[in-house]
Amino acid sequence: MKLKAAVLGATGMVGQKFIQLLSDHEWFEITSLIASEKRVGKFYGEEVNWVVSANVPEKVKDLEMQPMDPKVIDADIVFSALPSDIAKKVEPEFAKAGFVIASNASAYRMDEDVPLVIPEVNPDHLGLVEVQKRNRNWDGFIVTNPNCTTIVLVLSLKPLMDLGLRKVIVSTMQALSGAGFPGVPSLGIMDNILPFIKGEEEKVETEPLKLLGKFDGERIRFADLKVSASCHRVPVIDGHLESVWAEFNRDVSVEEVVDAFESFKPLDLPTSPEKLIIVRNEPDRPQPRLDRDEGGGMSITVGRIRKDDSAIKYLVLGHNTVRGAAGASILNAELMIKEKLI
Repeated sequence: MKLKAAVLGATGMVGQKFIQLLSDHEWFEITSLIASEKRVGKFYGEEVNWVVSANVPEKVKDLEMQPMDPKVIDADIVFSALPSDIAKKVEPEFAKAGFVIASNASAYRMDEDVPLVIPEVNPDHLGLVEVQKRNRNWDGFIVTNPNCTTIVLVLSLKPLMDLGLRKVIVSTMQALSGAGFPGVPSLGIMDNILPFIKGEEEKVETEPLKLLGKFDGERIRFADLKVSASCHRVPVIDGHLESVWAEFNRDVSVEEVVDAFESFKPLDLPTSPEKLIIVRNEPDRPQPRLDRDEGGGMSITVGRIRKDDSAIKYLVLGHNTVRGAAGASILNAELMIKEKLI
């Protein structure tokens, strides 16, 4: 029997992506769509400004939208696509009421007792769940996934840690969908690149240290790694492309890096791709339009792997609203089921 799933922030772009990915999921069935007060009681298909595909999934068109009140929600898990400021208030209310929250919001990512998880990278960090429940006296709990840019980057960094990775410099070319809908005004981005995304560089520089750190049974010991980021918005709809400079504490060859990428295996979960990291050898790949949908949007693609003195340079691409957002939360939920936390 499928688990009952609710979506917080169901009408936004990430909320819509959750619904699209969950509509035919083998483990979950959408039973509750939770939206702002002005939409409560209205039918989802009539109210939502659907932008992520051609049509609203038939299974949810006639669902009546419900309030952000845990007392009226019937669900085994709640997926949160809320803006951070709203998530800060609403997610704890659901956790106190006993709900499991798989959150895409940034509100609690860096809290000491909240797991920040990429299942292939740090599944053991789910050990923080018991710490969180004890600290906060909650019956439920919150598990977060990282920023979309961070996820793409860290999936490529994890296999390099055993090679002695010590410093990363990354310059990002981030898709418009990362800003939500309607996002950046057309006259601001057409024939243009925006060299600043508020708050983005701070997330990319700090979240990897938690993700790549060690869980000691009570807290996360951050990784001994320096990350420096420069983040930019470019006129691409989906797909974050990142140019990475990786320095190591020993001489590392291109062949070692390629082998590390290709040896990094996916998990056996419904949303896992068949291949986690796809290595392209062409001089002009990866490209967002050609490579963002690999693995149903859950794979990342690396290319232009080359050596520069003591560093290795490469490009990495990932789908920011699938692997970088809704798909990441869903994969976290699948891992929680596997670990018997749900």
